[in-house]
Amino acid sequence: MGRVGCYSNSGDAYVDHPAFGTAVIGRILESEGLRIAIVPQPNWQDDLRDFKKLGTPRLFFGVTSGCMDSMVNHYTASKRRRSTDVYTPGGAAGFRPDYAVTTYTKILKNLYPDVPVLIGGIEASLRRVTHYDYWADKLFPSILELSGADLLVYGMGEMPLREIVRLLKKGVPFSSLTTIPQTAILRKKDDNIPTRKEWKDLWLNAHEQCLKDKLAYAANFKHVEQESNKVRADRILQKVWDKTLIINPPYPPMSEEQIDASFDLPYTRVPHPKVQKRGSIPAYEMIRFSINMHRGCFGGCSFCTISAHQGKFIASRSEASIMKEVEAVTKMPDFKGYISDLGGPSANMYRMKGRVQEICDRCVSPSCIHPVICSNLDTSHKPLTELYKKVDAHPNVKKAFVGSGIRYDLLVDSYNKNNDGSLDEYMEQLVSKHVCGRLKVAPEHTSDETLKIMRKPSFKHFHEFKKKFDKYNRKHGLNQPLIPYFISSHPGSQAEDMANLAAETKDMGFRLEQVQDFTPTPMTVATVIYYSGVHPYTLQPVYTATSEKDKKQQHLFFFWYKRENHQQIRENYGALDATTSLKN
Repeated sequence: MGRVGCYSNSGDAYVDHPAFGTAVIGRILESEGLRIAIVPQPNWQDDLRDFKKLGTPRLFFGVTSGCMDSMVNHYTASKRRRSTDVYTPGGAAGFRPDYAVTTYTKILKNLYPDVPVLIGGIEASLRRVTHYDYWADKLFPSILELSGADLLVYGMGEMPLREIVRLLKKGVPFSSLTTIPQTAILRKKDDNIPTRKEWKDLWLNAHEQCLKDKLAYAANFKHVEQESNKVRADRILQKVWDKTLIINPPYPPMSEEQIDASFDLPYTRVPHPKVQKRGSIPAYEMIRFSINMHRGCFGGCSFCTISAHQGKFIASRSEASIMKEVEAVTKMPDFKGYISDLGGPSANMYRMKGRVQEICDRCVSPSCIHPVICSNLDTSHKPLTELYKKVDAHPNVKKAFVGSGIRYDLLVDSYNKNNDGSLDEYMEQLVSKHVCGRLKVAPEHTSDETLKIMRKPSFKHFHEFKKKFDKYNRKHGLNQPLIPYFISSHPGSQAEDMANLAAETKDMGFRLEQVQDFTPTPMTVATVIYYSGVHPYTLQPVYTATSEKDKKQQHLFFFWYKRENHQQIRENYGALDATTSLKN
């Protein structure tokens, strides 16, 4: 049958499901006529037999860390090693290395120095340029330089990968793949920079300059973020010691036909039989009966990597494609009638886009809803409500829940002034039929100043949302709780802000459960602030809790109701007025 066209190493166990990127890439390569081999979670600590077992591929090696950055997967915000890995059978830890993309790539380049290595996935994507690594507490250059890979695909990789394969099948040498959109390469300083006449070039501050000057690093980020979220972006270039990093502009957002083609590939929707013998995969168990309806998020939150990887423009599947997947889910042998999630990165952004495309084509804003909702953005929830009703009408579906987080600010009239009458209809449909016990929302903080830095709306809008949620609960005789998410130690958040957060949420009747300490991850505004001390758009100072002591003290306020915390709160913050209301 001939050699395998390419094979991929992944940090995740293999699950043949469209929610797992490795499966999507494998199915796409297969649809392009290639024989594919995927080696999940290869052992990097023995004689490297997992990297040798399939020999030399005909075209290239592919490498990904999996669905998460391996360092986020391995460590908590306090840099403690996690004891579990939800992408491994049995939830067992220790089946992937730190900095997995770099580790796998170096092994392959050492074993097969003449075979190209293509890297992709979220770890490669968000580390494509000079970035701050929280776990090493220093700036790293592009992962292309760190790993020695030959080509990087960033973002959602279907479009660039298809083009790469088509060119290789025509006989184009891998080294000549220099002008494919949504890819990045490194070239030696004296090499000619490939050109495409329609692309403009934008030079960033050199990596060496960033190492010497935090402001130079911070200033770079504004350009990286804006170009990642433009319809017609510039090509980004950066000197990295004796080389030039070239990041080609992204493809336009996927059309309905293109995203349908990706989701309609012949997935089995189950883990590989070999890994099933080792135990269930927690991440798979969470999504096995879920439906992802769209990609992208136009929120642009300062701490979030979704728009950095998927982009701000929403790519929505057709109703036909979604209902086809619903039908496939209902035929799974262990399906009991309950779809766990009709969602997306933010559940209620399906089919939302600009009314006038020419306005979107000129836009450089990383968010469509901050500081206000763009007047050009169509925020109608009617298509989503109608889709929910069609899923509900399926004879084999007892209940279809919305497990993904929703953007509550899109559902209140005080913030979403583009209301076409669909907000209340959607809210009632959601609350009465699609909440699985409790509804997740993410106000993130109560301080307006901190929320501005987060690119989130004022907390007063959350109060309005809660009133509306409670109203529909009462109307339908339900007692479903609202579960808000909050973050401590985010840039801009000070001790007084956390004290007020505790007091205000207590007054609203919440005992917080879904909380986290801010974790700096590559390619977010908040991470740039954490490292540099300034906001990348203004270069003005922003306070950030960076010491372990300060972060622990901020986090403590989430759990004011625990008696063992009372004394420490009084000792640390006794002088703060807000703490006077933190009593049982």
